[in-house]
Amino acid sequence: MTDQVSRVVDSHVHLWDPANTAWYPYLSHPPTDGDGDPSRMFRPFDVATYRTESARWNVEKFVNVAAATGRHSVDEAIELDRTASANGGPHAIIGGLPPTDTVAEAIQLLDQQMTAPLFRGVRPMGGNRDPVPPREILQALKDRGLVFELMARGNELRRAALELAHIDGTCIVIEHTGWPRSGSAEEFAMWKEGMQALTDLGPQVVCKLSGLAMPLKSMKRDALGPWLEHAIDIFGVDRCMFASNFPVDATFGSFDDLYETFSDVAAGLDALSRDKLFAATAERVYRL
Repeated sequence: MTDQVSRVVDSHVHLWDPANTAWYPYLSHPPTDGDGDPSRMFRPFDVATYRTESARWNVEKFVNVAAATGRHSVDEAIELDRTASANGGPHAIIGGLPPTDTVAEAIQLLDQQMTAPLFRGVRPMGGNRDPVPPREILQALKDRGLVFELMARGNELRRAALELAHIDGTCIVIEHTGWPRSGSAEEFAMWKEGMQALTDLGPQVVCKLSGLAMPLKSMKRDALGPWLEHAIDIFGVDRCMFASNFPVDATFGSFDDLYETFSDVAAGLDALSRDKLFAATAERVYRL
């Protein structure tokens, strides 16, 4: 159904090399059992590989999201910015917000990443017990025009919404469609309540429609559709964006498999709405 998708801006990609064990120690030991094909995740993934696998979908731009552990995520953001022009991407970077002893130290790491022109915001990286950072950090992000990416699982969404109720203009991106832990009916009900609480916070909260293949163990429409459709229904196309989460979600299929499902879910929408889901919302949020 590529004929229904004129262009793509992919807002969640991880460029990495498992040989860099200091940055990506968790990629050194692929699992030998489990569902899907772990080798599709535990492999080098560079711009050329991404372009080959997404070739059918006219990906105009893509956003790299921090994957290096702890403070290495800060180094990762700066290094990817340095090499982006020569490599043909990424076009924007979400860096890391690693644990620190003080708020001042965390803000210093923000400013360190601000030296990278492609830097657009942060996600928590390692050891953060609470998915929502202190109010002072959210304010620092707002003051710098940066995005905060919320990494909260389905059972944490309502609490996260309560903690974010004080936000005033900080752009919050809900990662991975609210990160359900499974496809059970109980999880779906809990997830819907949490997502509603987040959408009620207002237009500064945006939902990234990604990351469902891992918990649902599928890229098929019947598995992903109910979650994607509900998120689009409550947030609207101006506050939703499709994203690949590659190569992580590649464990359960190809880029074509995933985007065929996205295209199928969006097939009943008009062309402008589809463009927002596939490209324009991400362009606005990440200033692309």
